Amino acid sequence: MKALKHFTLSWIAIILFIGLLFWLYQQTNSSYERVDGEETISELHPAVQEAVDTLIDRADDIDIEVVITDGLRTEEEQETLYARGRENEEDIVTHARAGESYHNYGLAVDYAIRNNDGEIIWDIHYDGNNNGEPDWFEVAEIAKDLEFEWGGDFNGFTDYPHLQMTFGLSISELQQGYRPSVAEE
Repeated sequence: MKALKHFTLSWIAIILFIGLLFWLYQQTNSSYERVDGEETISELHPAVQEAVDTLIDRADDIDIEVVITDGLRTEEEQETLYARGRENEEDIVTHARAGESYHNYGLAVDYAIRNNDGEIIWDIHYDGNNNGEPDWFEVAEIAKDLEFEWGGDFNGFTDYPHLQMTFGLSISELQQGYRPSVAEE
């Protein structure tokens, strides 16, 4: 009888544990939605666009003019960038093929700085506001405060112009159709 009691309690504990795991999984994934079919993304995710606008404003407050040079990319645009440096003598600019970049899902942007002569530059050492700190890194810090991940912090392939918001989703999950939910206005 004692063995039956232990067996029953063990199964109850296992079932409760599985139930708890399922509940935790549901809570974790409640901020994502699954998109079925061939959805065409035509713009940045609203939260990303809002953060970009705030980034531009905050940088302007410290006399840095940020220029967004790339946002949403089509698969064709991504493949063209991927070919750079592989099919010609240029430098490799990405390791991501079509569907493997947060740009393809409206969750990433690239930026540059407009210098005091009005030129768009990618000079990470430029200090146009003359405060002793490179403008590029000042913008990156503002972006990180806005919950962007900065490509300058990536291990391996450093991508200084890149900012992304993953919302906790991997590229694999995005490829499977998961998207960050858009809060109701």
